[in-house]
Amino acid sequence: MAKVDNLDLKILTELSNDASVSVPKLSEKINENSSVVYSRINRLVKKNLIERFTIDVNDKELGYTVKSLTGINMDSKQRSVIIEELFKVPGVREVSEVTGRFDMLVTMYARNLSEMHQLISEKIGKITGIIGSESFIEM
Repeated sequence: MAKVDNLDLKILTELSNDASVSVPKLSEKINENSSVVYSRINRLVKKNLIERFTIDVNDKELGYTVKSLTGINMDSKQRSVIIEELFKVPGVREVSEVTGRFDMLVTMYARNLSEMHQLISEKIGKITGIIGSESFIEM
């Protein structure tokens, strides 16, 4: 486990909130010298405490107004093929293997309920090796 101090934690917190913040603005916000913040960020990356810088897409602005979590039960012998096929389904953003009632949880987006129904019944439901599914629409 990597050692971090309070400054590292401040930097990680601020970058978690907004990874696009510039080093000078971040330095000002946490009241620290820019060169120190820059070197700390580089050290955090080298130590794999920061794996990547990313964005959050505003799905509603893109027209995707319906979000679903779909629990899937599968034939474990077909696991790799099922995962590959799931990522071919438009709107699938994340596939997580889980413990409990389901083998996987799939996060996906659609423009409306009708499109979501089509994705679940006509795309996911027809993937060989999927035994059953149950979908939960986010309100």
